[in-house]
Amino acid sequence: MDCYEKMRELGIKLPPPPGKGGIYSSVRKFGDRFYYTSGVGCKKDGKPLFTGQAGKDFTVEQGQEAARVCVLNLLSNIEAELHDLNRIKRFIKILGFVSSADDFGQQPKVIDGASRMLIDIFGEEAGCAARSAIGVNNLPGNQAVEIELLFETEAE
Repeated sequence: MDCYEKMRELGIKLPPPPGKGGIYSSVRKFGDRFYYTSGVGCKKDGKPLFTGQAGKDFTVEQGQEAARVCVLNLLSNIEAELHDLNRIKRFIKILGFVSSADDFGQQPKVIDGASRMLIDIFGEEAGCAARSAIGVNNLPGNQAVEIELLFETEAE
C-alpha cells in the first residue's frame, strides 16, 4: 500500500522538516540502500510538545504522543532527502531516548508510540524495527523524547 494513502486514511499530515540544532546532516546514506537519521525531538510548530522527565513532568501516554511527533518529524526529514517515502523498504532500528525521572522504568512503553506509528503507516513487515529505548537525565531543549532511525530503501 502507498504510505501517503495510508497516512491520509489515518488523518496524518507530515509537518515541514524541523530545523537543525547544530552542524550535522539530518539524513545520511551509507552503502547502496541504507540511511541513518540524526536524532529528532518532539517539536511541534517549533516548540517541544512535552518537556521535562517521564514519571515526573509527563505521563507514559504523553511520552507516546511525543514519540509519534518525533516519527513525523523524522519522516519529514526523510522525505526531504528521498522525495518519496514509498522508497522505504523497511525500518531496521529505532533508537529512542526518553528524558526520565530516576525511578521511571517504562521507556519501552514510551517508545512504543514511535513503533506503532511506523507499523500503522508502513505495515508490520516494513515498520516493525529492532529497537532500543534508553532513559536519560535530560535532552536538548528539555524535550521529552528524541529518536533516531536506521532504514533501508528499495534498489533504484
